[in-house]
Amino acid sequence: MPEEAFETAEMKEALEEAAERGAEAVERGLAWVKLLSLTTAVIAVLAALASLESGAFSNEALIQKNEALLAQQKASDQWAFYQAKGVKAVVYAAQGDTAHAQKETSDQQEISTKAKEFEAEVESKSHESDRSLEHHHRFAYSVTMFQVSIALAAVAALTRQKAVWMVGLLIGTLGLAYFCDGFLVWF
Repeated sequence: MPEEAFETAEMKEALEEAAERGAEAVERGLAWVKLLSLTTAVIAVLAALASLESGAFSNEALIQKNEALLAQQKASDQWAFYQAKGVKAVVYAAQGDTAHAQKETSDQQEISTKAKEFEAEVESKSHESDRSLEHHHRFAYSVTMFQVSIALAAVAALTRQKAVWMVGLLIGTLGLAYFCDGFLVWF
């Protein structure tokens, strides 16, 4: 019997050690899952912010492009008016009415100045639109990277593969770089 008691004590001790190792492994696994969950939540928040910024810059680009088109229309109207004044000046000159011809020619100069101002506005608004669209693209890229990162985190959680999570974090870091660059855009 003493031999059986000894084997039972060893068996009990071995079971307790295995239980402790199992509890430690479970604790480490839970710590990893918590960290995975936390990083995924942060990336989801960044994705939401990037999506809002992307939409805002997209809308701004559309508004600026519409303003450029409106200024282009105004410039075209001014050039048409300019041509009409030129025709009138030629008609008055042909009739020998130099006073009216000179007035029409003088009016043409003012109209030309306004048309050129509208053309400058077209160029300015078009450039602003291009800049806003570039901001939009940077934020859109960051949203894409964040979404891929979140998807990889889900795969990592399901398969318990930390390497997949690490790849997702790397892609999330790239998304963060695009996110930060979206505020800068260098041109």
